[in-house]
Order: sequence, then C-alpha cells, then structure tokens
Amino acid sequence: MSHLTYQVGGGFNAPTSDSSPYITWGWNFMLGGGYRFNRNFSAMIQYDFVHSKLPGAIIAQAGATGGYVHMWSFTVDPMYDFNPHSAVEVYAVGGGGFYRKVTSFTDPQLAQYCTYFYCGIVTQDVVVGHFSSNQGGWNVGGGVAHRFRGWNGDGKMKVFAEVRYLDVLSPAVTTEPNGLGTTTVGANTKIIPVTIGLRW
Repeated sequence: MSHLTYQVGGGFNAPTSDSSPYITWGWNFMLGGGYRFNRNFSAMIQYDFVHSKLPGAIIAQAGATGGYVHMWSFTVDPMYDFNPHSAVEVYAVGGGGFYRKVTSFTDPQLAQYCTYFYCGIVTQDVVVGHFSSNQGGWNVGGGVAHRFRGWNGDGKMKVFAEVRYLDVLSPAVTTEPNGLGTTTVGANTKIIPVTIGLRW
C-alpha cells in the first residue's frame, strides 16, 4: 500500500439560506496531497478555489453592474474510509485552515482587443471596487468513491463525488469599496460545495 495520496476535482457550490443574501451559486476547484496512515484513515493538505456571483441587491448597494466573490484556502482535511476493501467506498471528510475572501464589483468598459488578424473595440467587465478579509474556516461532509480495477485488479485510482458544508468565518463588513456606495455584507460565508474528481 502506497502511503502517499493525491486528489483533484471540481464542481459547483450553493449558498445556505443564511448566506444567500450575500452570495449566490458558483463553481469550485480543489487540489490536494497527503498521507495514508492505514487503509481507513488519511489526511490531505488541500487547496480550494471558489468562485460565486454576488446577489443583485449587494451589487446595487455598491452602485455597480456586476460582482463576484473569490475564496481560496489551504486546509488540513482528515478522511475516513468506512469500507476500503470494496470497489465502491463511502467516506467521511472534514477539516479546517486558512481562508482568504475577496469581494469584487465590476462595470463594463470599452477596451481595445487585438488578434493577429484584427483589432477592434470591445466591452469588457472591469473591477471598479473590492474588499477582502483573511480568516479561519472549517468544513465537514462525505462522499462516495469508485476504485478502478487496474491491470491486475489492484488499481489505486478512484473517481469520487462528495458534498461538504463549508463555513468561512468572515467578519461582517460595512464599507465603501474604492469610493462606491456603502455596502453591507453579513458575517460568515456558508456554502455547500459539490465536487467530482479523481483520487489516487
């Protein structure tokens, strides 16, 4: 049994009812590597990136036409496989660590766009204001993994699908981002990421 383990995946995320006034649906990407202590228990050091749009009410407070939230994190995530000898495994996962959250507002602006054959004026969204915070956070969830059999029935690669509850302990903020309108965002960012990926 190899003690090193890796994973990569992506998916979508939905806000909880508590956070839906301040964040909407989006997508996520994760990359991790760790150590398998035995067939049941392992621990990952994981990088996550989350992109979600802002609700219209928050965008209107700032006086912008668009906006989004980016969150990235480094966490330690222990994992427990309940039936590691089966081709279809069920596992629990959770952990916590450092999270950075950046809230950005955008407006359309004219810009020159050139290719090898053509130059012209296009409209593109440009960040006109933002604010950020650094904080801790935690997550908990579970998933299902299917192990590929490999050439000799001893394959180590798995495809997995998991869902987690993520709580980023961000502070409540009232600010005028880069001179935009007064914008208020509540404390704590709670989302439900659903991720599909490969683990080996």
